[in-house]
Amino acid sequence: MIEYLIGVDGGGSGTRVRLARPDGKLLAEGSAGPSGLLHGIQNAWKSVEEAIAVAFTAAALAMPERSAMAVGLGLAGVHNPQWAANFIAANPGYAAVALETDAYTTVLGAHAGQPGAIIALGTGSVGEILCTDGSRREVGGWGFPAGDEAGGAWIGLRAVNHIQQVVDGRVPGNPFADAVIAACGGSRDRIQVWLANASQTQYAQLARIVLQFADREDAARAIMLDAGRQVALIARALDDTGTLPIALCGGLGEPMRPFLPPELLAAIVPAHGDSAEGALRLIQQQLKE
Repeated sequence: MIEYLIGVDGGGSGTRVRLARPDGKLLAEGSAGPSGLLHGIQNAWKSVEEAIAVAFTAAALAMPERSAMAVGLGLAGVHNPQWAANFIAANPGYAAVALETDAYTTVLGAHAGQPGAIIALGTGSVGEILCTDGSRREVGGWGFPAGDEAGGAWIGLRAVNHIQQVVDGRVPGNPFADAVIAACGGSRDRIQVWLANASQTQYAQLARIVLQFADREDAARAIMLDAGRQVALIARALDDTGTLPIALCGGLGEPMRPFLPPELLAAIVPAHGDSAEGALRLIQQQLKE
């Protein structure tokens, strides 16, 4: 018998879960490290289970057997069908598992299951639209470093490219570059070591420095304005008619607003809920079917 539902939002920077009763009553939330499938199937399950444990602790509930829980997941990397199949096959014993892309669970959460579009901006980026006829389509989400324009790692990569030019003397230095240089080791040799070991998550952590300086340093502002233009391109590709509501989601959704073209900003609506809420809707839907 299923006693609890778990909604999971998992990406390259971290994992968030919602713990609910089968009737949908929310009990608690939990978080843990990255669970994007790029980080490995076992690592993904480990982070999911750690976040679930945190949620039960927050709810002051004893951890039940896995067979008493049904889990809906929106994970980065699910568009790789082999990774997705391997993840499902590695289910450690949950009564039911519903797995989708984090983009799809985000659109389910943002528009309460109704038609609409989202652009999710976190470590990576992706756009998703749920059309009125029930069809869906994804834009972007190709992954870092080749894609994920306007995501945190993409922004961080551009910051690193800027400091390479500053260290070489190709462009003038500035306080923004000084801050990024310090974050990456402080010298050319140490930056080289950082580059050799840096993950998508570490690139994304540099985005906060770009945002910190974007209101007063031209180089940082140029990166963010370019990111805003990339968001507008995703929005246009999702719905060139502009008839469906579109929500900005993810940790960079709100910080991105000052850098968006005015015509896109006018079309943005607040998200009803997030990807973890959408993942709860996903597992509820699967259980009904």
